[in-house]
Amino acid sequence: MAVYTKIKQKEIDTINENFNLEKITSFKGIKQGIENTNYLLKSKKKKYILTIFEKRVLQKEIPFFMKLMDSLNSSNINCPKPLKTKNNQYLIKLRNKTACIVSFLEGRDKKILKVNDCYAIGKTIAQMHIVTKKMKLNRKNSMGVRNLKPLLESIKFKSKKFSNLKIFLKNNLKDINKNWPKQLPKGIIHGDLFIDNIFFKKKKLSGIIDFYFAASDYFMYEIAICINALCFDHKKGKFKMNNNKIKNLIKGYESVKKISLKEKKSINTLCRGAALRYLLTRLYDYSNTPKTALIKIKDPNEYYQKLLSHNNLSSFKDYLN
Repeated sequence: MAVYTKIKQKEIDTINENFNLEKITSFKGIKQGIENTNYLLKSKKKKYILTIFEKRVLQKEIPFFMKLMDSLNSSNINCPKPLKTKNNQYLIKLRNKTACIVSFLEGRDKKILKVNDCYAIGKTIAQMHIVTKKMKLNRKNSMGVRNLKPLLESIKFKSKKFSNLKIFLKNNLKDINKNWPKQLPKGIIHGDLFIDNIFFKKKKLSGIIDFYFAASDYFMYEIAICINALCFDHKKGKFKMNNNKIKNLIKGYESVKKISLKEKKSINTLCRGAALRYLLTRLYDYSNTPKTALIKIKDPNEYYQKLLSHNNLSSFKDYLN
């Protein structure tokens, strides 16, 4: 559930006063998502998304996300477009919190991706990377590999039975840091391309949502995140790598933007780093979040299995065969 801040007609009146929109006539909370509060707003002819930013998003970074989505829209990358107020501002205050309104992206996420979907996703990511490489925007990746050590140290391993897991995580992090590539092509990446952030309409990719983890990082790190999030099949509690999906993700990407040999050589370390990132954030939420909290805790075991899979591979070819 992700409706932390409840709004009433009073807030809708504020929106109607501040934006040049067709009058909003109805609103409904959206339960999907974890980080922020989202509402679907409807006028007579249009739909919009209201996002109220909660504690996990730093206030000073919100303008970066607005400018990024606006710039992507101007470059024909389909994503929600932030709307401006009558005073030419992206942001307003609702219930003493920062909020924005973005255009409604048609389509919906899929439960299971097909091989052709992975090709389309790869192609779209490459198009996005070509655009973001030229942008004069910058944001340090708060979930980059250099931030994983303090995250690991903040996890409460509540019993002795987890001591082996802690050693396993520390050893993996040490090895990943040691082998982390230097000076790969970089720019702004989405940084959180999970299946529920990719929309399809009439079997075609219609756009990408949720850019609130976007940051400056290696383009190949984006591919690694996608391999973890999109290219494993889940059957009976087991997560098995689907090399066919990876092959098509890469093919789609390279149909637009070539991947260098140096980038290909780094794939295993980047995949391990991406898997460890999500394993640690899930372990943190699992062990540090009070049971009364509204955050939906995702299973850390998924990314433990994925990290083990990467630990058994080494070369770029291993991911394609």
